[in-house]
Amino acid sequence: MEAEKDNPATSQENTSETQGNQEQENKHTPAKQKIDVLLKATGDAPIMKKKKWAVEGEKPVGWVAEFIRRYLKLEASDSLFVYVNQSFAPSPDQIIRNLYECFGSDGKLVLHYCKTQAWG
Repeated sequence: MEAEKDNPATSQENTSETQGNQEQENKHTPAKQKIDVLLKATGDAPIMKKKKWAVEGEKPVGWVAEFIRRYLKLEASDSLFVYVNQSFAPSPDQIIRNLYECFGSDGKLVLHYCKTQAWG
């Protein structure tokens, strides 16, 4: 074993193996990848000037709803409904990445928002 420690070729091989393993692990572990989310106003909701946002995939829908509230400067008493593809309201703790994987199309997730209940 002492010969392996002194041999620089062996230590380089070990280093390259370790780097290769780390690269494989990085491919399998999800990075903080952003997902394009298209926010569309529905009904009586104010229209946002910017509609397409890059959101971290690990954020919950509740975070997006709060973002919309702050952006539109809604009062705490104002209700806000968020829908996926004009069909259902996801729970606030639903993760954006999961919704994108199931309901995303054309490289983005479409969320509709309104101040009164519209669908579902």
